[in-house]
Amino acid sequence: MNKNYFSFCVLIALIPVFSSCNHEHDNSEKGEWVSLFNGHDLDDWIVKINHHEVGENFGNTFRVEDGLLRVRYDGYGPFNEQFGHIYYKEPFSSYHLLVEYRFLEGFKEDAPSYTFRNSGVMFHSQDPATMPPEQDWPIAVEFQFLAGLDDGQPRPTGNMCSPGTDIVYNGEIYPDHCLNSDSDTYGINEWVRAELIVLGDSLITHIINGDTVLQYSKPHIGGGVVNNYDPAIKQDGKPLKEGFIALQSEGHPIDFRKVEIRKLGMKQNR
Repeated sequence: MNKNYFSFCVLIALIPVFSSCNHEHDNSEKGEWVSLFNGHDLDDWIVKINHHEVGENFGNTFRVEDGLLRVRYDGYGPFNEQFGHIYYKEPFSSYHLLVEYRFLEGFKEDAPSYTFRNSGVMFHSQDPATMPPEQDWPIAVEFQFLAGLDDGQPRPTGNMCSPGTDIVYNGEIYPDHCLNSDSDTYGINEWVRAELIVLGDSLITHIINGDTVLQYSKPHIGGGVVNNYDPAIKQDGKPLKEGFIALQSEGHPIDFRKVEIRKLGMKQNR
C-alpha cells in the first residue's frame, strides 16, 4: 500500500467518529490547524533544562529570531548535560502534529557524541512542573530527529525513543531505547516536514515528508534512561493517554519554523 494513501486513510477513518459527536469543539477539533508557535514569542511555552528549575531558560537556549524558534548554545560555558525541552503550555491526547525543522552547523563539542545532529519532539510527556531540577529527561515518548552524517551512510529520521516509557511494536513490548524508522536520510541545513498522528494510548504514526515511516502502539510508562525523577510520577505500566508536547535541546543547533496541531478527539473538560 502506498504510504501516503495509508496516512490519508487513517485520518479519513476518524472523521465519521468525531463529526457525529454532539460535544463542544474548538477550532482544532473541527479539523482546523492551530499554530502552537506564533513566530513572535514563547509566551505559550515552558522551559525545563537539566540542573535548572522549571521556567529558567538558561543561556537563552530557546529563542525567537526571524520568525523561527531557535535552539542555540552561545550562552553556555561547559555543556554539563544541560539537556533541555520547551513545552507547550497544555497537554493533548489525540491529534495530528506538524513540525518543520532543520539542523545547522555549530554542534556543542563537549555535548555527548550521540547528540550530534540529534533532536526531536517529546510527546505524551509528564508535566514539566513535576520534574525535579536534576531530572535529565522527561518521562515521554520521543519523535526523534536526526540529520545525516558526512560518511554517506543512511541515517533515518522520524525515529522513536522511549525515556521512561515503553511501546508495543509488532505485537510485543519493544526492548530497546530507540527504534529506527525507514525514512530517507536528510542533510544539514535541509528543511524537513515531520508529522505525528497520536491516537491517545492506541496507534502512533510517524510521517516524514509525506511518507509513513513508522507505526507502533500502546505507549505506557516503563523502561529506563530517565534519571533523578520523582518516583511518584513514574508509575510503570500506566497507559499514556495524553501529555505535553516539547521541542528538544541536547547539544546541536536546530530551527523550527512551524509547529501546528489539529485535535482528533472530543474536547475534554478540565
